[in-house]
Parts: sequence; C-alpha cells; structure tokens
Amino acid sequence: MELWDLYDVNRNKTNQTWVRGEVLQPGHYHLVVHVCVFDSNGDMLIQQRQPFKEGWPNMWDLTVGGSAVAGDTSQTAAQRELYEELGLDLDFQQIRPHLTINFERGFDDIYLIEKNVPLQTLTLQYEEVQNVKWASKDEILAMIRNGEFIPYYESLVQLLFDVRKRRGALQK
Repeated sequence: MELWDLYDVNRNKTNQTWVRGEVLQPGHYHLVVHVCVFDSNGDMLIQQRQPFKEGWPNMWDLTVGGSAVAGDTSQTAAQRELYEELGLDLDFQQIRPHLTINFERGFDDIYLIEKNVPLQTLTLQYEEVQNVKWASKDEILAMIRNGEFIPYYESLVQLLFDVRKRRGALQK
C-alpha cells in the first residue's frame, strides 16, 4: 500500500494522506515529479518502460518520474525516483524545479539536470525500466509522432530543451 500526502489547491499539505488507487476527492491534490537529465551535448537521457508496466507499457519516457509518497518533499521525491529507477544518486536539497505544471488532480514538478552519465553505470529498476538511451530533441519528437514515446505535447519537449540551462521565461 502506497500513501501519498494530500494538498489543497494552493499546494498546502492538508495533513491527510491518500491510498494510491482509491478515488481522489474533489479539492484534494497530489504531487508528482519528473527529472530530465541532459548531457553536455544537449541530449536527454530517456527510459523505456517495461512491457508489463501499467500505463504506457513499452513506451519511451523522460528520464524518470513518479508520485511523491507521504513525507516526501518535491526534492526528496525527485532524488528517490532517480535513484530507484536508474541507480543515479544526486543530492536535490539545493535544487528547485525548473517548471511546475498543474494537472487536474495535482502538481508536477519538473527538474532539469545536466550530468554526463555513462549508460553502463546505471542500475535499471526491473519493475519499471527495460532500457535507457541518450536522445536529441528531434529524436524524441519523432518518437512522439511515431507513437513510441509517451504523447507529451511537443511544445513541452521543446521547452524542456530550451530552458535546461536557464531559469525563467525570458531569453537572455
């Protein structure tokens, strides 16, 4: 049984938890995180989901993602997901998400990290990940169009690549 903290519309914890899989009541929200790792060439580390994974089996996805569990902050959830899924240990305590996207039932914090990671050093979580590779923006967009990648908005993928080395909405 996995417990998630519940938040109100203003992202304040309600001091209530929710059991994953139960019906989420109106006015309650939960926290999701995504971490996108880029190398110094500007490619993104992407993962292929296992064929038996519920939701988007066999499809390629961003580096890692998942829900925060009860007691997690956004940073501890991002650090935990990156370690669990890929065996990559990074300290997120002084890192803020580049973006937060509100969705119908929660908040999705997106972290953009630059780190050259040799693929052979990663430890893939069997329950989640079957493969990883580095991919350019154009490769990811082509994979979305071909139905091989989770169907994120192409403009979101473009934005992730555009803002990976800067903060804010202005070009400098």
